[in-house]
Formats: sequence, C-alpha cells, structure tokens
Amino acid sequence: MSRKLALDIYRLAWPVLIAQLAVIAYAVIDTLMAGRYATDDLAAVGIGASIYFSVFIALMGVLLAVSPIVAQLLGARRYGEIGEQVRQGMWLTLALAILSVFVFRYPEPLLSMSEAPPAVADKVRAYLALAAWGAPAGLAFRLFAGYTTAVSLPRVMMTLNLTGLALKVPLNWVFVFGHLGAPEMGAAGCALSTTLVNWMICIMAWLWCALSPAHRHHAIFARWSWPRWRDQRHLIVLGVPIGLTLLVDVTAFTFMALFVARLGAASSAAHQIAANVAAVMFMLPLATGNAVTVLVGHAVGAREWALARSTGMTGIVLTLALATLFAAALVAGAGMVAAFYTADGAVRAIATTLLVLVAGYHVFDALQVVTVSALRGYKRTVVPLLISAAGLWGVGLAGGYVIGLTSALHFPVVGLATPLGVPGFWTAATAGMSVSVAGTAIYFLAVSAPDRARRR
Repeated sequence: MSRKLALDIYRLAWPVLIAQLAVIAYAVIDTLMAGRYATDDLAAVGIGASIYFSVFIALMGVLLAVSPIVAQLLGARRYGEIGEQVRQGMWLTLALAILSVFVFRYPEPLLSMSEAPPAVADKVRAYLALAAWGAPAGLAFRLFAGYTTAVSLPRVMMTLNLTGLALKVPLNWVFVFGHLGAPEMGAAGCALSTTLVNWMICIMAWLWCALSPAHRHHAIFARWSWPRWRDQRHLIVLGVPIGLTLLVDVTAFTFMALFVARLGAASSAAHQIAANVAAVMFMLPLATGNAVTVLVGHAVGAREWALARSTGMTGIVLTLALATLFAAALVAGAGMVAAFYTADGAVRAIATTLLVLVAGYHVFDALQVVTVSALRGYKRTVVPLLISAAGLWGVGLAGGYVIGLTSALHFPVVGLATPLGVPGFWTAATAGMSVSVAGTAIYFLAVSAPDRARRR
C-alpha cells in the first residue's frame, strides 16, 4: 500500500466522511426520537425510511455519473468543459426530482409488501407524503456534492451538511413531540424536519457555487444551456447502472425490512437498529470509495494507468484494515450499542444478536463499495451492477427469505432448523455480499491491468 496514495485518499475522504456522517445522523436522530415516542412510530420510521432511501439513493446514483465525468475532465485539464457537464446534470436532476415526488406520493406497491399493521402503515404513508417534497432538494444538493468532490473541493459540502444537522435536531424535537406550539406528529415529524433542512442547505449550496471564486473558473452559471442529447445520453448510460447498483444494494435492505415487518414490531424495531448501525459504519468505506473514484478518475483522465491501478488497490487495502478494526469493536460492544438505542428488553435482545452479524457483514460491504467505486473511476458500471444483483438479490435476499421466513431447510449437524427469523436474513446477506466482493475484485484486476487500460 502506497503511503502517499493513502494520504491523498485521506485528504479527500475525511471531509466527505464528516458530511456523510452528518447525513446519516439524521437517521440516527429519527430512530432515537421515534423510539422514545412510540414503538409503532419507530417501526414506521424504519419502513418509511427504507422505502424512501431505496428510491432516493437509486435516483441519486444516476447523478453520481457527474463525478467520474468531471474527475476525468479535470485530470485531462479540460477545465472549460466542466461547467457544461454540471449544467447538463441539472436537467437530469429536474427529471429525477419529478419522478421522486410521484413515487413517494403513491407508495402503495412498495408499502403493501411490508404487510405492516394498519396503524403502522398509516404512519408510513404520512411519513412519505412529507418526505416527497424534500427529495428534489436532496437530489439537487447531491449534484452539488458530486461536482465539488470531483474537483477536490468537498469542504463546503461538509460544512453545509453539518449546518443541516444542527438544524435537524431542534426541528425534530419540535415536530415529533409537538413543542413550541407545533403539532405532535411522531414519525411524520421526522420527515417534515428533513424536508425543511434539505431545502435550506440546497439553496445555500448553489448560492455558494454561484458566488464563490473557487467555482467561478468552471463557469457553471456563465450561460444558459438546454439539454443536449449527446451529454444526456452519456450521463444516463453511465449513471443508470450506478443507480441500479445502489438500488440493488439498498433494496436488499429495504425488502429485508419489509419481510422482517411480518415478524412483528419488536423484530422490525431490532432490525431497524441493526440497519442503522450498519449504515453508520458504512459511511467510512463510502467516503473512501468517493475519494477513490475521484482520484482514479483524475489518473485515468491524465492517462496515468499505473497510478490509477495503484490508487484503487491502496483504497481496497486501507478499507479492509479499517473495516476489520471497526467490526471487532462492534462485536465487543454489541450489547451496549443495543441498549443505547432502546430500553425495550425484547428489542434489545434481538438487536444484540443482529449487531454481531452486522460486524461480519460490514467487512464485505466495505470492500464491495470501494472496489465498485474504483471501477467507476474507469467509467465501468454495467458489470458491477450484474455482479451485485447476483450476489445481493440472488444469494442474499432470496436466501434470507428462505432461511428467515420458511422451514424449507434444516441443518441437523449444527442443530439449526429454519425459519431462523431476522438473524437468517443477516446471515444470507453476508453470504451474498461475499459473492459480490469476489466478483467485483476479479473484474477490477482485469480492467485496471496496465496493458488493457492503455487500449482504452
């Protein structure tokens, strides 16, 4: 592992990590406050957030195409083309924003899969109805974040996300519990506060972009641009597989949450805690992956093939070391973490078991995201999508359904019989992620081979 490359990754990754931790803290705050409010509201936040983030992250993934495009332009010193690509990204953002509102306002196809009790389902509908109007601002901000990270200026995004977190806490307190004369909204209050925060930081982000000298030489607002089919096609061809890859990853969690809801409120709440912890731990490899995408893109744009490969390999090794360390810490403190989230003894007992399984899952999840991110720097997105679908859906989700909810399999040698309940879903998810990691690692080694890269 190159020390210099590791430091380069660190310098770009740490502001992204803090920004992402601030965002994931929204979910932690929602989980904690909804859990203190009522068990039904905690379950509603778990199901509603799962549906919301599945759709939102898939749409956001399409916009991630802007990062490798801009990174390669920067590496090739084609600075004058960067602003036009961001403007084209704005048109794509508008189309995705309209789609997001429609999906969240009419969530019944996804909600029906959870078979949630009527009281919980009503709370989920209220949650999504308010979250729908924050999604367009969230997507517009993600476009800003992708562009600023690609040009190695991520600290503004970090600052704005921390500002959003500072606003999120009091707004949640007001709307969830009904303080300061506001209505007592429970789970729906979590969605309303996020919607308000999304619009505030989105407006601040693009005002900053328009006024800051650091962004002026990219000339994003220098002129008006209509959608250009060539550029839109490039964004879509590159971005849709990224979005679908993220959709595969996230829906493995979403459908898990919907299936787990059939096991009752305690299992659903415990799964929400486990998923929340997994998401928090995922932020470090995700930030590393974002940095690796950008730095690999810079190297590819400059046609420095050996550097591109070394950057990807350094990111993978660094991620493996950190993921193993964090997994060991989670195993040691699983009981304390569960107790931090809930005072309900039944929920805490299930969550403690799940957190041990989450530790193993995290190691493979971390390796997967960094390897896929390195491939994005090469603009390779289709094969990782197919590998992820086979591993996470074919092995993980399908396997989880079989061993978690049915009695189709028995393991007499170790004294286990299905259904295994929630632990079965996490066990199968880990197996599916390990398959996906193996496939993407082999593909990365093939794509990044210097002789093959030079023929691009």
